[in-house]
Amino acid sequence: MKYDLHLHTTASDGRLTPDELVDLAVKKGLEVIAITDHDSVSGVEAATAAALKYPGLKVIPGVEINTDYISGEVHILGYFIDSQDKALNTALEKIRESRVGRAQKMIKRLDDLNLHIEWSRVQELARGESVCRPHIAQALLEKGYIENEKEAFDRYIGRNGPAYVERDKVKPTDAVAIILKARGLPVLAHPAYIESLDKLINDLKNTGLVGLEAYYGEYDEPTKRSMVSIAQKYGLLTTGGSDYHHFQDGRETAMGSVDIPAESIEKLYARAGLRFTSG
Repeated sequence: MKYDLHLHTTASDGRLTPDELVDLAVKKGLEVIAITDHDSVSGVEAATAAALKYPGLKVIPGVEINTDYISGEVHILGYFIDSQDKALNTALEKIRESRVGRAQKMIKRLDDLNLHIEWSRVQELARGESVCRPHIAQALLEKGYIENEKEAFDRYIGRNGPAYVERDKVKPTDAVAIILKARGLPVLAHPAYIESLDKLINDLKNTGLVGLEAYYGEYDEPTKRSMVSIAQKYGLLTTGGSDYHHFQDGRETAMGSVDIPAESIEKLYARAGLRFTSG
């Protein structure tokens, strides 16, 4: 049995539509997947509908909310959310609107660097609701300004790059609250990269955090063991996933390749008030 609880579609910066992502999950032999687009839930309904033709596949409705903390970003995953919740969608829409202004400012800064890309093309590449930095990287790659999308982040649009623009600030505690109000389970994404992790976990647990993404695509075994230990220390559930976007760049972790214990899935379902049954 294989699981992957961190997947992106064209609703944010993934390259596969929800239907295509579901089809690939079935080909990979996955039993449970979660749709976790950045600041958007518009892919959830389509993925859930597409999975109806595959009785062996379960789809968890989810989201990944981007927030700011100290000197970097912190992402909060939400599982078993009510994707139709009005307050949730209003909050996400506000976050996405700030993404648009940010992207346009980045394009202006790139233009000042003689790297000319069109806003209309970035919108076309986005396809879904969330305009993300990878869409800008794609546009730069199409114009031949970079050799790969990673170079765009390293040289121009990464946090220390000359074209980087801050988003409107969203706190990690705010994201946890948004998810809880939508009856979801908030989980801290890829925690090993976060500065002052213990302090953050304390703050978030007081707000309602329930889990830690201990099994992540880029983690080696010692890092996974360390994250599991931290989760146990704070009484948090453990989840995991590949963070798959279908970038096809030769560096991305493949969908379904992260080994997630069945016990983690069972406990997540139980916390949601559901019983997990295989097959």
